[in-house]
Amino acid sequence: MRAILAIASTTVGEAIRRKVLLIILLIGLLFLSIAPGLGGLSPRQETTVLTSMMLGILQLTSAVIAIVLTVYLIPTEIERRTIYTILSKPVQRWQFLVGKYVGAVLALGLMMLLMSGVLLLTYYLLQRDVSRLGEIAKAPLFYFVQMSLLAAVAVFFSTFVSPLVNFFLSGGLYFVGSMLNTIYDTFVNSPTTNPAVKAVASVINVIVPNFASYNIQNPIINPGQPIQNPTAYALFTTAYGVFYILILLIGAMLIFDKREV
Repeated sequence: MRAILAIASTTVGEAIRRKVLLIILLIGLLFLSIAPGLGGLSPRQETTVLTSMMLGILQLTSAVIAIVLTVYLIPTEIERRTIYTILSKPVQRWQFLVGKYVGAVLALGLMMLLMSGVLLLTYYLLQRDVSRLGEIAKAPLFYFVQMSLLAAVAVFFSTFVSPLVNFFLSGGLYFVGSMLNTIYDTFVNSPTTNPAVKAVASVINVIVPNFASYNIQNPIINPGQPIQNPTAYALFTTAYGVFYILILLIGAMLIFDKREV
């Protein structure tokens, strides 16, 4: 455990010092700040558009940071040959991998916390509505689990593909997983869909992480359509994310353990 924590703390420090991540973070903060520049809308429309836009910016920026942060974790250590120094100490490969992932998630959490703070502060200054801050604050919590899952996907791919290929693989999987519910329901519920296509859709639905389940913007934007039993939903989606994260990390450990570095 001490080795994992040491690697994690080093990874957090490296992430904070990386200029590209700070640039992405600053861009996200900038967009969150200028998003309120809406005009010609009714108060109701302005609140809806403002909330939707700011949550969308937070989610997109977090996804880019999660991918950029993790695609270089393993390749950079191998390229710099620092991995040989680390593994020459009493550190197992799985400890190195888990430590890197934990550090990336902690760094991601810090950046998301900063952006979420800006989001909530901006919303309060514009709307002066404290009652909705708690409801809006739920979205970043779901996003954090979602981005932790996305980071696990990128870590898994980083054990056997280049950073550039990993970027598109992880981004593509995130895009597909974010539209999974709609695509799956369309194929399965359509009476004209071929049974073979339905079977393939069911397999993909099991294999590809369902990132869409963490998108709770609609219930927040439309208070008249709340999530039924929000506690159970939160527990289920969190458990779902943790399960997939464990599967991806175990797969990454098995591949990385057999890889020559």
